[in-house]
Amino acid sequence: MRVVMFGYQTWGHRTLQALIDSEHDVVLVVTHPKSEHAYEKIWSDSVADLAEANGIPVLIRNRPDDEELFERLENAAPDIIVANNWRTWIPPRLFDLPRHGTLNVHDSLLPKYAGFSPLIWALINGESEVGVTAHMMNDELDAGDIVRQESVPVGPKDTATDLFHKTVDLIAPVTIGALDLIASGKKDFTPQDRTQASFFHKRSLEDSRIDWTWPAADLERLVRAQSEPYPSAYAFHKGKRLEVLAAVVSEGKYGGTPGRIFYREGEGVVIVAGADARTGRNRGLALTRVRTEDGRELAASEYFTAMGGYLTSRP
Repeated sequence: MRVVMFGYQTWGHRTLQALIDSEHDVVLVVTHPKSEHAYEKIWSDSVADLAEANGIPVLIRNRPDDEELFERLENAAPDIIVANNWRTWIPPRLFDLPRHGTLNVHDSLLPKYAGFSPLIWALINGESEVGVTAHMMNDELDAGDIVRQESVPVGPKDTATDLFHKTVDLIAPVTIGALDLIASGKKDFTPQDRTQASFFHKRSLEDSRIDWTWPAADLERLVRAQSEPYPSAYAFHKGKRLEVLAAVVSEGKYGGTPGRIFYREGEGVVIVAGADARTGRNRGLALTRVRTEDGRELAASEYFTAMGGYLTSRP
């Protein structure tokens, strides 16, 4: 089939490479300009560079809503559009233009975690598996019928970086497998159960701020979800920013006020956590590795020279 690809960052790059390696013919690529957004500078393999290296025409757009793009798309005469990590709305006159419509590839197990940063949100929420879904695009974001879906388990120590590497390897088989089904003439795919749908916003630095009223297990997952190269989870100590690089849920239960620097346990320093910490029934978050505002990375037991005081969400 003749394919137009809309995509961005490493997700789009992997999709384009899979299409180039397949029997399908990529006739046009549309991608976004480079961004300085903290999250969009991560996993930033260039779709434009890959297309140009393979002699494929490229259009660079923030939004696909101009007449020149529409005319170029009409002239390319695609059988299908394939999109992955396209960051702005694609209007119906574009996604309905090819005879087979538009296949969107999304890094979650739809209908859950539509929208943005699905791996990070899924890890924070304690999901047991993550994956990649190829679905037909319609008027609602990430809501069309599912053509193909594959999953991988989330391990107890997995970080968002680990999950990225697990799921990015699913892009090629999910995308090409879905295209092969469509090319074979199959038209009836699996409708999403909209009662199970969830939709998440883009993450920003504000979303990495630690709220000590969260349960310790949730905070431990937040720290893993904000693994390098993502911006680390952080709090403030004596008015200065302190990044939390590694932490575990404490073995003991500790009572008091959320954020209290309380007790040395093993190799960690326990911080009281949970909105109902006053009951004394909660486990705390044992910090094991931190980074100071001036960039020093050290063991939490070395950083905290004495117990007492608080880690706060704001200076």
